[in-house]
Amino acid sequence: MAEGLTAEVVDATAKIDAAAWNRLAAATDSHANPFLDHAFFLALEASGCATRRTGWTPRHIVLGRGGQIVGLLPMYEKAHSQGEYVFDHGWANAFEQAGGRYYPKLQCAVPFTPVTGPKLLTGGEPGLDEALLATAARYADERGISSVHATFVPEAEAALAERSGWLRRTDTQYHWHNHGFGSFDAYLDTMSSRHRKVTRRERRDAVEGLDIRWLTGSDLTEAVWDAFFAFYEDTGSRKWGRPYLNRKFFSLLSAAMADRIVLMFAYDGTTPVAGTLSMLGKDTLYGRYWGATGNVPFLHFELCYYQAIDYAIEHRLTTVEAGAQGEHKLARGYEPATTHSVHWIGHAGLREAIARFLRQERAAVTREQDALGAYTPFKKGS
Repeated sequence: MAEGLTAEVVDATAKIDAAAWNRLAAATDSHANPFLDHAFFLALEASGCATRRTGWTPRHIVLGRGGQIVGLLPMYEKAHSQGEYVFDHGWANAFEQAGGRYYPKLQCAVPFTPVTGPKLLTGGEPGLDEALLATAARYADERGISSVHATFVPEAEAALAERSGWLRRTDTQYHWHNHGFGSFDAYLDTMSSRHRKVTRRERRDAVEGLDIRWLTGSDLTEAVWDAFFAFYEDTGSRKWGRPYLNRKFFSLLSAAMADRIVLMFAYDGTTPVAGTLSMLGKDTLYGRYWGATGNVPFLHFELCYYQAIDYAIEHRLTTVEAGAQGEHKLARGYEPATTHSVHWIGHAGLREAIARFLRQERAAVTREQDALGAYTPFKKGS
C-alpha cells in the first residue's frame, strides 16, 4: 500500500459518503452511467435485494488519504452465482468435486446488472486502480476466499487487471449505435429492402389499438410503479423462478433517480398492458426490464428495441444497450459488442484450468462475433 493510503472494507453503501462516491464515479466514467450512482446501490441494499439474506453481503473497498476518500471498489461476498450474467457454475462444480470450497466468493459488480461500467472508481489517479485490485485479492487470500470476480468492466480496466495477474474473460452483448440519424426512417434507410419491410410490419402490428407513452420524472407515480412491477414479476417468475428485485426497490430508486429512469408503457385505453424500464446516461440508454399482462405479437420488440431507438434518436444519444444475450436483437439493428470480466483465482490448480478454458472461450467468442456480423439487417457493403 502506498504511503499515506489506507484501505477499509465497508459492509453497507449507506456507510459511505454519497457525495464522495458520486464524485469518484463522475471523475472515472465519462458516460454518467446511472448504475454507478450511490443511490442505485443504496436502493438495492436498503430494499433488501442485495443483502446477506439474499447472498449479496456488501464488502465495498474504500481507499482513503488524509481523511478523504480517493478510491472505491463496489464488492459483495457471494454465497452463490445468481444474478451475475457471467456464468461460473461450471468452475464452482469442478472445484468442489475436487474437494475445494468455491463459495463464498467476492463479486465486484452492480448486482443484477449486466451493464459495462468501471468498477475501479479512482478518478484516474495513478496507482490507485492497482491498489484496489491488490486489496481485493489480499482480502480474499487472508480469509481463505476462493476467488474475486469483476464483471462487465471496460476493456481498459480488464487489460490493467490482466497485467496484475487476473484472468480475462469475454462475452457478447448487442448494442445499437446512432450514426447521426434524424429520424427512424433515416435509420431504416440503412437496412436492406427486406428488413425495412419486416421492421415496418412488426412496428405496425405491435401498436395496433395501443398507445405508447414515455414516462419519466414526475410521471413515475406509485400507481405507475405498481403496474410496472406486475409486468416485471410476470417476466421474472417465468425466466428465473423468482424475480431478484422487490417492489420497494423501485420506489426507492424512483425517489432518488426519477429523472434518469425512462419507462415505456403500452396502454389499451387507460390500462397499461406492457412496459419496459430503461436507465439514462449522458449518451446511452440502458434497457433493463420488460413485462406484459398478455401476449401481443412483436410488442416486446417494439418497446424494448424500436422505441429505445426512437428515444435515442430524439434525444441524440449515441448508443442503446439492450441488456444481456439475445441474438434476435441482430435483426432489429443491434450489433455484437464485446463485454469483459476479470477473475482472481487463489488456488493454483483451479487458476490454471480456468486459464486454459478462457483462452479457448475467447477465441470462440471472437469467431462467433465475426460470423454474427453477416446477420445484421443493414445493406451489405454500405
